[in-house]
Parts: sequence; structure tokens; C-alpha cells
Amino acid sequence: MLMKKKQRREGGEIPSSSLADVAFLLLIFFLVTTTINVDTGIGLVLPPPPDPGQQPPPIKDKNLLKILVNAQGMVLIEDKPSAINQVKQKVMDFVDNHGKDPNLSDSPEKAIVSIKTDRKTPYETYIDMLDEVKGAYRELRDKASMAQFGKKYGQLEDNSDQQQEIKDMYPQKISIAEPDEGAN
Repeated sequence: MLMKKKQRREGGEIPSSSLADVAFLLLIFFLVTTTINVDTGIGLVLPPPPDPGQQPPPIKDKNLLKILVNAQGMVLIEDKPSAINQVKQKVMDFVDNHGKDPNLSDSPEKAIVSIKTDRKTPYETYIDMLDEVKGAYRELRDKASMAQFGKKYGQLEDNSDQQQEIKDMYPQKISIAEPDEGAN
């Protein structure tokens, strides 16, 4: 009797050559479909720093509109409670007074809007407040631009003489005061 020698079987293999391709495609898929939130911050153009020995120019109290946003998100304009949706109109009335009301600014060139917050002021409320103030200036500039040139301020060419004329009529003077520490 002849014994047959058992043939050795080779182990089964799973083809893995395309596994890297599949993993790469999945990686690309997830990179493309995932959104990444990026905080862009608030775009403000700051004035140049003053000379160390230079005193700040005197400002009449009536040319300064004081807006305070406290830690609870409550808005106070000249120490009187106000809703956020009323801020735009109050800023427009203050800036565009042209000396009519003795309690408001003398002229748009002299008007300064001061925003002061507490360290614990809700971020959303602060952003809404800043949007309302900037919206007031945008509306005033649009109105003046429509009267002068027949189109809105945003439709004027960037850095044109027309745009500069409207900016000079309604300079955006917003002072962001240092926040209070607030209660601990």
C-alpha cells in the first residue's frame, strides 16, 4: 500500500490590494462631506494708537450716545432700558439730528456711539447690538446716497469719490469701551 503523501494546502488569503483604495475613498468622502465651523470674529478697523503725550480731544456729552449691555443681556441707552430692535432707530435719530433736538448730537460728524459691555454679557446680544448700530449707519448712508446719486451706498463703486462723500457725511464713529469686570 502506497501512502499518498498529503499535499500541503496553502492558507486562504483575502485579497487586500484594493483595501487601501477603499480606505482612501472613504477618507476623501468624509473630508468632503464634513463641515468645519470657523469663527471669523468681528471685523473692525481700529484707529491708529495716539501719541503717548497727546490728550484725547474733548467731547461734549450730548454728542456721545452711551449704550450699555449688562451681564443679563439687558440693553440700556443713556441709562434707560431699551429693546435691541429699538436701538437702530435711536442711533439714527441721534446721529441724524443736525442740532434740532438739544439733547441729541450737533451733527453726524460729531456724533459718537459708545458701546460698553460687561465681561459676562452674552456674546449673541453683543453681536446683535453691534449689528443694530452698524445697520443704523448703513441706513443713513443708503438714504443719503439715494438722495445724492440715485442708488444705495452699497451699489457705489468701492473707494470712489461718491462713496467717500457719503462716508464724510455720515462717518461711522463707534467706540467700544472696555468691559466691566462684573460680579464674580
